[in-house]
Amino acid sequence: SPAPWAACPQDMPKPEALGGIAQISPCLDLCSGNAAANRHLVYARAVTCVVNATTEIPNANWPDIEYVKVPVPDLPHAPLALSFDAVADRIHQTGKRNGRTLVHCVAGVSRSASLCIAYLMKYHRLSLLDAHQWVRSRRPVVRPNMGFWRQLIDYERKLFGKNTVRMVPSPIGLVPDVYEKETRGLVPL
Repeated sequence: SPAPWAACPQDMPKPEALGGIAQISPCLDLCSGNAAANRHLVYARAVTCVVNATTEIPNANWPDIEYVKVPVPDLPHAPLALSFDAVADRIHQTGKRNGRTLVHCVAGVSRSASLCIAYLMKYHRLSLLDAHQWVRSRRPVVRPNMGFWRQLIDYERKLFGKNTVRMVPSPIGLVPDVYEKETRGLVPL
């Protein structure tokens, strides 16, 4: 899938394991709350803005770092889409000032990943399918909840007038078609 910047993909750091910070673009990183609380890691990445997409974790409020709080629970009905544009705009503006944004939630799996995907759609013109594939290639544990998938699908339609991902029936209920293969053999509890 297309890299969301001009630099060669081979110049990118390798995808990070669960504990680390994953580089999504030259000005955007994604991680868990634990990694975001590691002052050494955050300063080593030259982060200038932290987007905290949790209700659970307070901002660290370290010097020289701006903090943006997106207090949304990781629940399918939570209105994360209300923050897609504001967070994408903030990441973009920070990058234009040669800054770097770190987006985190508790696990770095659902809320923060959804916000990074929305940014890639808005500012790098990636389809939802490509943005999800890219973010998952950088941080393999990424898995937005089903409600956030629906909101991302709606956002893609708003941005591009069409959809590259759709919700399909599975043994565990509606899932995005990107998960169709892996849910095929599942049996509901």
